[in-house]
Amino acid sequence: MSPKTGRPKADNPKAIKYSIRIDEKTEQRLVEYCLKHNITKGEAIRQGIHLLLGDKK
Repeated sequence: MSPKTGRPKADNPKAIKYSIRIDEKTEQRLVEYCLKHNITKGEAIRQGIHLLLGDKK
């Protein structure tokens, strides 16, 4: 039997995609936040959604 190749499957795959439009000032603030906290824009947006919904992480 040959070994499996490729990336391992994620525990919580992120298969749903959104496309949004934001102004330049918001984009710059998001980029600065991500750099400061060493996270991706997607992770920052997910954290923001959890804050809006009152989910505790």
